[in-house]
Amino acid sequence: MAVLLTLLVLQPGQLVAPAWACGCGAMVPGEARRVAVGREESVVRWDGAREQIVMRLTVGGDAERVAWIMPVPARATVRLGDPELFDALHDVTAPVHRTRYHFWPRDGDWPLVAGDGVAGAPPPPGSGPPVGVVGRQRLGPFEVARLTATDPAALDGWLDDNGFALPPRLADALRPYVESRWEYVAVKLTPRTGGTALTGTLDPLHLTFRTGSPIYPMRLSRLAATPQSLGLYVLAAHRMEPASRIGGERPRVGYAGRVTARTGPLAELAAGAPFLTAIGQEFPYPDRISGDHVLRRAPADDTFRQVIHEDRLRTVAGIPLWLLTVTTALAAAIAATTMFAVRRTRSRLAQTPPPPAPTG
Repeated sequence: MAVLLTLLVLQPGQLVAPAWACGCGAMVPGEARRVAVGREESVVRWDGAREQIVMRLTVGGDAERVAWIMPVPARATVRLGDPELFDALHDVTAPVHRTRYHFWPRDGDWPLVAGDGVAGAPPPPGSGPPVGVVGRQRLGPFEVARLTATDPAALDGWLDDNGFALPPRLADALRPYVESRWEYVAVKLTPRTGGTALTGTLDPLHLTFRTGSPIYPMRLSRLAATPQSLGLYVLAAHRMEPASRIGGERPRVGYAGRVTARTGPLAELAAGAPFLTAIGQEFPYPDRISGDHVLRRAPADDTFRQVIHEDRLRTVAGIPLWLLTVTTALAAAIAATTMFAVRRTRSRLAQTPPPPAPTG
């Protein structure tokens, strides 16, 4: 399954809307710069007690440094993920293309070609100090800090200490997580080469934390200024589904089935959670998002794979079969009519008495 969304790039100091309205969290550029997430892919893997989220971002803009914040319900560990995981997921969940033929011409077939003659193309998560740094690490282009926070304003202080400004709307959006005593993964993204903008596809990040039920952070997507789309791969022991719509349209399943890979990153991640569900959902009005997605087991482990049909006019040697059929039928009708007429004429001639012989 893979999925592509373009985000609005807002003015410096404002929050850039998350791509796919999902666990990519919130991104804040440094100084008077801009940043956009052009593509984001996420995988949730849950084994009944522990959740893993693997995400890969493609970013653009002119920012040399970007701060990225993602809330998590429990203490998380962070490491780099394998980029080949997403290639394997794309292959497994890709729709099946099948050809089906029709006899009579449709719009786009001769002689029903419309417009310029080209058929239209078919229509793709207190107590203690205000901010506690529980760990720091360097992972490729990422400087990762794992934080606890009992006050949304404290995150503003951490960002300020690291050269970033927290947009006021983001501080308000983080408040429910602070009240629920969630923690945060704060990442400072910098290019490998100094003095260059942070662009292109970044190395995947792999987060792991304990949770009694799988959850996918969505609340920050309320800040998006444009309609959002959720695209999510879920690996679990059974087919999974969102417990509610959380303010969006009805979630749809693009793929559901057991992972058959024996080797590779997908097989490793699916160990103990072998059922893969690809879920998509639209959020036309992001401000209506009411919370995070809680995932639950579906009523049945029904398998599903999207099938894309390509409709073609049935032909014989490049000639439409309907035309051959109609032409043959017309020719046969004409021949039969001609034969009938000829026979009738001959019969009449045979029944006509010869003229009387002349008398002398």
